[in-house]
Amino acid sequence: MAITIRALAQALDAQGWGDLDLPVTGASEPGATGPVGPKGGVIALAMSPKYAETLKPGSMAILAQGMDPQAFGLKAAIFAPRPRLLMAGLTRAFDPGPDIAPGIHPTAIIDPSAQVGEGAAIGPFVVIGADVRIGSGARIGPHVSIGRGSRLGDDALIHAGARIAHGVTAGHRLIVQPGAVIGGDGFSFVTPEESGIEEIRRTLGTREGIKQQHWTRIHSLGGVEIGDDVEIGANATIDRGTIRATRVGNGTKIDNLVMLGHNVVVGDDCLLCSQVGIAGSSKVGNRVVLAGKVGVSDNIEIGDDVIAGGASKIFTRVPAGRVILGNPAVKMETQMEIQKAMRRLPRFAQQVAKLQETVTRLLEKG
Repeated sequence: MAITIRALAQALDAQGWGDLDLPVTGASEPGATGPVGPKGGVIALAMSPKYAETLKPGSMAILAQGMDPQAFGLKAAIFAPRPRLLMAGLTRAFDPGPDIAPGIHPTAIIDPSAQVGEGAAIGPFVVIGADVRIGSGARIGPHVSIGRGSRLGDDALIHAGARIAHGVTAGHRLIVQPGAVIGGDGFSFVTPEESGIEEIRRTLGTREGIKQQHWTRIHSLGGVEIGDDVEIGANATIDRGTIRATRVGNGTKIDNLVMLGHNVVVGDDCLLCSQVGIAGSSKVGNRVVLAGKVGVSDNIEIGDDVIAGGASKIFTRVPAGRVILGNPAVKMETQMEIQKAMRRLPRFAQQVAKLQETVTRLLEKG
């Protein structure tokens, strides 16, 4: 696949410079590119002076606004007004996507009552259950299973080995990476009498008596509802609701190994990074960012536009717009003061020890 500098700049809504007819066949780091001939080649990503130092004369590159292509001896360049946003467009232009052949593979098993939209591609060994609806232009990779009554919108991309259980409803342009599981049963159990967990919540840790207990399953009757333009990472899991559905809003992006418990509600345009875990019945607002390994306790409400730093543990309600960090999570500025104070503790301990020695000597003399 090749595209000229001119066409690529237009597609990226950016400004081109130099030989605009040079073909671009891909992108790479500056150190891995070299001079290009009439047939073009790979364009270097050099959107800061640090990266541009390794550019070779005669090559072509994407530069930040204000950088001088002539100073690097380039044949052609594209100027990026917002580098990371331009990266999104560039990678989209050169991404061939998964190798899923058009049409329905002969090894796929599709229930007669299922409906597959126009232009959909169904890969090898896919299993599609009864009353499933798949929108037009969808691409379903090999070894995917889609359970009874589930609905996928137009242009869905479901990668190899993903599992979509029964009663899942998703909007348009859903992307599910390999191994993700959507709609598994919630982790919900109860004991005939008060459990040890209920006891320590009531007493704040005091055990009044340890007894045998037996866990009884609470079945998951709700489904999962997913909005438009949602992406779900590899080996992420989203449990179905107990009575009402677990919900994920429009535009939300979920990283690998994220866990959403039963009845969780996640708003629009959220970013949930790897190993985030959200316990049952918690509610996350719109545009919330949870960095890697953030944990959210059950029945917690997180307001809109909250940002939680990596490995934060959230046990209480978080107001809208707050930036939090730590375990337990507090305002970021508070957590920074806590960290400073902790670093001072060894020195404080030494000072206290010296004060104790001094007081002891004075008492002995007195």
